[in-house]
Amino acid sequence: MAKMSKRFLQVRESIDKEKRYTLDEGCELVKELATAGFDETVEIAISLNVDPKHADQMVRGSCVLPNGTGKIARVAVFALGEKADQAKEAGADYVGDEDLAARIQGGWLEFDVVIASPDMMRTVGKLGRVLGPRGLMPNPKIGTVTEKVAEAVAEAKAGKITFRVDKTGNLHVPVGKASFDKKALAENVMSFYERVLQLKPSTVKGHYMKNVSVSSTMGPGIKIDLNDLRAQMH
Repeated sequence: MAKMSKRFLQVRESIDKEKRYTLDEGCELVKELATAGFDETVEIAISLNVDPKHADQMVRGSCVLPNGTGKIARVAVFALGEKADQAKEAGADYVGDEDLAARIQGGWLEFDVVIASPDMMRTVGKLGRVLGPRGLMPNPKIGTVTEKVAEAVAEAKAGKITFRVDKTGNLHVPVGKASFDKKALAENVMSFYERVLQLKPSTVKGHYMKNVSVSSTMGPGIKIDLNDLRAQMH
């Protein structure tokens, strides 16, 4: 087990591990405990009562955070002609087809999101072994294979995140930076929480969500009261 730093241990003592904090308290606390000397990323972790080995319990999707993530995504787009021009106008960082595929095959991975028009999937499909394990493979279910490439680029730049439950039934995504004000963090958390609720598989029995917590890059997890989240739904 990795040795915990003195700073981390001191920070952890500020938290009641048995308590479920309100969303407001949790966002305030995660900001207070982000003391690492840089603008730490704030993440949310949700433990779900699903078995991802079953296809009908695979939870995956996307969500546009109202206040962004605090990081401007680098977007690569596979498109030709008019769609390529639209992608560039919308702010895509890299646009191409076979040339872009060749760069990626050669080991270049300086991007965070990959978007493709449907007619380019024959080219993009060859990159499955490179993009798939990194969670970067375009997929129509999360809006990254689309005819509306300009719209997809704009959403990615505005703070759209994609997510997929891991083998142990957990979701883990960034919801902002420690420098965000408490209200902005809370709005992002609620947007993600509500999106995950919408994706509840019909085959799940009993409680869908087991635990929700927030943490900063170098900080401990702060458990959030699920009843408080439910009470704040729009």
